[in-house]
Amino acid sequence: APPKPVPKTIENQREYDETTVDPNDEEVAFDEATDEFAPYFNRQTVPKILITTSDRPRGRTVRFCEQLSTVIPNSHVYYRRGLALKRIIPQCIARDFTDLIVINEDRNVPNGLVLSHLPDGPTAHFRMSSVRLRKEIKRRGKEPTEHTPEVILNNFTTRLGHSIGRMFASLFPHDPQFIGRQVATFHNQRDYIFFRFHRYIFKSEKKVGIQELGPRFTLKLRSLQKGTFDSKFGEYEWIHKRREMDTSRRKFHL
Repeated sequence: APPKPVPKTIENQREYDETTVDPNDEEVAFDEATDEFAPYFNRQTVPKILITTSDRPRGRTVRFCEQLSTVIPNSHVYYRRGLALKRIIPQCIARDFTDLIVINEDRNVPNGLVLSHLPDGPTAHFRMSSVRLRKEIKRRGKEPTEHTPEVILNNFTTRLGHSIGRMFASLFPHDPQFIGRQVATFHNQRDYIFFRFHRYIFKSEKKVGIQELGPRFTLKLRSLQKGTFDSKFGEYEWIHKRREMDTSRRKFHL
């Protein structure tokens, strides 16, 4: 019998992107050694994260921030009371925070995430959807422990995706504590970034069982800006323009 043909999917029919990163590219290696995240990957800085919200958040957003702080080690939650982001950022830098996460909401539902790397940027703006808190996840595991989780980054293949993956990686301490058996996964599929938080256990040499701990959410990149947050005068490296960029179903940017 002839061999079975490989089924065609949107992923394996993806249009080639000129910015796809080659792991052995010297130019990419030089950029990584000199970019804003180099001190983290060289273990010169320890991540310290500030998690805040839009002005006067509602209960669901508050609970989501609290659960997100249990996923990211050394993170602190503060709630905004009419304070502008441009005033918050200098205070964060003065207190040695390395990243700022802002959770925005609309009609009591978290719908946006701003991630700003301090003190020199960059800043990424994501649309957030499909947020599920721990109580809303079926067959979830017990509460997460304080162990530093492992981090998995999947399918961040282009130069833009590489930058976004390095931003996510720099949120977590460099040395995971394997005894905790906890894993934070950022999986990119068709430019949607799916976040999951699991605990695993080895049932045998070949079988592994996993429990989802939550929370879970999905991100879609809207823009990547140089420097810290500046909505008026900021210089944008990349902006998602739907009418110009979404002309083909097989064209992806991350």
